Amino acid sequence: MSFEANLERVESRQRELEAILSSSKGLTAEEITKISKELFELTPIAEKVLELRSLENELSEAKELFDSDTDEEFTALVKSEIDNLTSKLPSLTSELQRLLLPKDETDEKNAILEVRAGTGGDEAALFAGSLFSMYQKYAVINGWRFEILEVSETAIGGYKEATASITGRSVFAKLKYESGVHRVQRIPTTESGGRIHTSAATVAVLPEAEDVDVTIDDKDLRVDIFRASGPGGQSVNTTDSAVRITHLPTGIVVSQQDEKSQHKNKAKGMRILRARIFDLERSRIHEERAADRRGQIGTGDRSERIRTYNFPQGRVTDHRINMTLYKIDKIILGEGLDEIINGLTAEDEAARLAIMS
Repeated sequence: MSFEANLERVESRQRELEAILSSSKGLTAEEITKISKELFELTPIAEKVLELRSLENELSEAKELFDSDTDEEFTALVKSEIDNLTSKLPSLTSELQRLLLPKDETDEKNAILEVRAGTGGDEAALFAGSLFSMYQKYAVINGWRFEILEVSETAIGGYKEATASITGRSVFAKLKYESGVHRVQRIPTTESGGRIHTSAATVAVLPEAEDVDVTIDDKDLRVDIFRASGPGGQSVNTTDSAVRITHLPTGIVVSQQDEKSQHKNKAKGMRILRARIFDLERSRIHEERAADRRGQIGTGDRSERIRTYNFPQGRVTDHRINMTLYKIDKIILGEGLDEIINGLTAEDEAARLAIMS
């Protein structure tokens, strides 16, 4: 669909939605809410289309004046106005093209965050804990709710793995580029020789699925109950409250033991399971569209090395967009993370625009 056809589609759809709402007889409250939401999301785009139309009309009128008048002083003024109006067209057109990009239907969803220690032993587990803390602080900065679902600690305070639910506006849209392998280079506290070690942790950000997104039949589940254990294998609870849920068709296994209640552990486990199944289906669709998405930012592959945190040099490098920032302290505190995320978002939008053009 051409750019002009897209503009006409926006104008037509806005008129259609406004007409439906103005005579909303026979519509249910749910239908009115759905239509109102679509109109609300469409309005900023329609306003930009109107702005572009107005600019084009002004430019057309100015050119007519320039062609029809012979007074040099007047035509010089008109020429200046034409140049001014023409200079505004590229940025307005570019902004509209960006607004017209197809939306990722999962962008507005909440997210399940999973951080796992990779290669590097205790140092990898400590780094996994630092990453988990970074995202927790970033959630606070954005006004999101960060609910820890499960943490598996090591004896020295690192995290073998940790899972959280992050709830708020545009959570997945902002965090979806964080999936992949994060590498750290630093001198471990346990290193007496002062040597720099390299270790890694894997981050997975999954859109949190709702019941309508994923249907799970009870017959497809195997639920095992066992006694929870902490670091070193010591017992956490005296009752069998930990839950292991296996989804038989996919082989996905989720364990939960943080709550003392078996029912609460199962509920948390089902949230994670639902998100993983939803992500599996999204990955399948993603693979089918891989040829069309060539060149976009990241693959979402959990094995892709996406970022390096070098503490001795105080830098963080995102390898997908070759961005290096010398503000590692701020980034680890969640304060400088937006600069990287905004860069990734802009690069992804540019790649998708290139595909469409």
